[in-house]
Amino acid sequence: MDLMKPKPDAGWRHDREEATLSDVYRSVETAKGGSVLRRVAAFAGPGYLVAVGYMDPGNWATSLAGGSKFGYALLTVALLSNIMAVVLQALCARLAIATGRDLAQACRDAFPSFVSVPLWAMAEIAIIATDIAEVVGTAIGLNLVFGLPLELGVLVTAFDVFLILFLQRLGFRWVEALIITLLGVIAFCFGIQVFLADPNWGDVIKGFFPTTEIVRNPDMLYLALGILGATVMPHNLYLHSGIVQTRAFGHTLSEKKEALTYATLDSTIALTFALLINASILILAGAAFHAHGHTDVVELAQAESLLAPLLGLAIAPTLFGIALLCCGLNSTVTATLAGQIVMEGFLRLKVKPWLRRLVTRGLAITPAGVVTIWYGDSGTADLLILTQVVLSLQLSFAVFPLVMFTADKTKMGALVAPRWLSTVAYIIAIVIALLNVKLILDAFQGIH
Repeated sequence: MDLMKPKPDAGWRHDREEATLSDVYRSVETAKGGSVLRRVAAFAGPGYLVAVGYMDPGNWATSLAGGSKFGYALLTVALLSNIMAVVLQALCARLAIATGRDLAQACRDAFPSFVSVPLWAMAEIAIIATDIAEVVGTAIGLNLVFGLPLELGVLVTAFDVFLILFLQRLGFRWVEALIITLLGVIAFCFGIQVFLADPNWGDVIKGFFPTTEIVRNPDMLYLALGILGATVMPHNLYLHSGIVQTRAFGHTLSEKKEALTYATLDSTIALTFALLINASILILAGAAFHAHGHTDVVELAQAESLLAPLLGLAIAPTLFGIALLCCGLNSTVTATLAGQIVMEGFLRLKVKPWLRRLVTRGLAITPAGVVTIWYGDSGTADLLILTQVVLSLQLSFAVFPLVMFTADKTKMGALVAPRWLSTVAYIIAIVIALLNVKLILDAFQGIH
């Protein structure tokens, strides 16, 4: 026995336990001894599941509203949010690879129950908010592509659990393959639509540069926070720290460092792809709506009805609907996995995936169904944006523990985050918290 080897669980109160998502834990081989390209390919996948959360239907609502009202001005928010996401998701991979724990397990170990239980509750609220956005988005997508009434579409989304169970039985690589395929369809649909919209690319580039108006204008800040909530999502932090462990990497320090390099590369490339999709939504809204005087487009169905006359091609609304439906299906898979990780990690409670999915989906369908039936399209638009602001308000409660753990050498050992990275991460956490405080103050003052 190597006496110089540190205790695996040094810095933690309890020994490491069984991994969440135990049925797929270390189930994907990492091509040990293979070429660099094969190693990169072996680790590719989890980042794209995480990227799904950065382009879910709730993001569409905030991006469409922001683009139609303010043109390309909020592109800088999408860019900054994506940079934050790259940093935070890299920390998630670092936590998982260094400690063998996901973020939920780490929180339960590090904090007393009167702290960890509220953190669990807030994580569940975030997942329900995400689920509401998926239910509404998928229902609208079904309506746009197949003409299915919104109310019926909301109910149909309850059956997505069978798709997820089927894919998980086939193997985790099949789940990743579905996600990446649907992402490709989304990119294709938006590529055509942006080409047809023919935006002023000079103005688009200017939109990526920050302006103080975003903070000074309460309406712009509200939508900016919605974009932030739709981009850096709380459940993604739990999700990534869990699914990184589907890879069968080695246990030595050098093998862990190699795994961290490939996992970080995977998430960074995937999130760059997500930025392109998010920017495309905002650019499409700016070019197709704001530039033509339609500054109040906040409903997904309203956006679809305007695309054909504005872009001059009948297929444009269909492409929009197909992309939206793909987004809803993708987000369904990732929210289910995140829900399992959160419940198992915080509570040590193993619930059958189909049962957990039906419960959380039921909690999401109820408000979505009531709003859809009672208020129609306008109500669903407001609900989508509200879910994204709720997600933004939950962010700090996942971000601060993540940054604290990865900066703690006693917990992380040799893979502790470099000081510069921890400093950047703390700045990101503080910025998110301050923006949320301002949002709450504005709300109390009756601005929204």
